[in-house]
Amino acid sequence: MFYTTPWPGTGWIDPLREMERMRQEMEHLIGDLALGLRREFPPMNLWAGENGVVVTAQVPGVRPDDLEITVHENTLTLKGRREPEPAAPDVAYHRQERSYGSFARTVALPFRVDPEKVSARFDNGILTVELPRPEVDKPRRIQVRKA
Repeated sequence: MFYTTPWPGTGWIDPLREMERMRQEMEHLIGDLALGLRREFPPMNLWAGENGVVVTAQVPGVRPDDLEITVHENTLTLKGRREPEPAAPDVAYHRQERSYGSFARTVALPFRVDPEKVSARFDNGILTVELPRPEVDKPRRIQVRKA
C-alpha cells in the first residue's frame, strides 16, 4: 500500500515516486559529471621505451585526411575534425552523447624525438604514431675500465 504525505505548496505526493524521481536526477547529475571528466578528445595511450615513443589515439568517425599531426622537440599535437552524423529530416534526437567538431590535443613526450622518422598509420578508428628517439639522445652505457 502506498501512503501519501502532504508536501508544502504541491498537494499530496507519493513518497516512493518522489524517491524514484530524486534517484533519476542524481543519476543524471552523476552521469553528466562522469562525462565532464572525459572531455579530452581523443583519448590517448602513450608508451615510452629506450628507442622511442608510441602513441595511440581513438578517433572514431574521423577520416585520416581530417587529421593533422605535428611534432616539435618533445611535444606531439594532434588536430582534426569529426563531422556530425546526418539525421533524417523527420526525426529528432532523443539522446546525443557523441561530440563532433574540431579538436586539438597536445601531449608532452618524455624526450625529444626525430621528426624526420615519425610515422603514423590509421586502422579501424585507431591512430598509431611511432616517434623514434634520435641516436644522439639515446642513453649509452659507459664501460668502466680498471685503473
